[in-house]
Amino acid sequence: MTPDGVAHLVGQMFVNAFWISAPLLAIGFATGIVISLIQVLTSIQDSGFNSIPRLIAFLGGSLLMMPWMVHKAMGYAIDILGNLSRYGR
Repeated sequence: MTPDGVAHLVGQMFVNAFWISAPLLAIGFATGIVISLIQVLTSIQDSGFNSIPRLIAFLGGSLLMMPWMVHKAMGYAIDILGNLSRYGR
């Protein structure tokens, strides 16, 4: 396998990892912003008030996005494993 082929393969891996993790990161970011705004408006400084809703949002997002995430990861794995002869050269 040529260095260009390896670079392309690693680039595909990073792009797929980004797209698989992006929805959960966006959910965590949005939840963090909303909770921070609520804390600023109500002057609540409890750390549990910040982490528990974020964990619940991650759990809900994981449950909702899991089929799509698995489908995306399986597509990448099928692409890699289905073309192993291409990487053996």
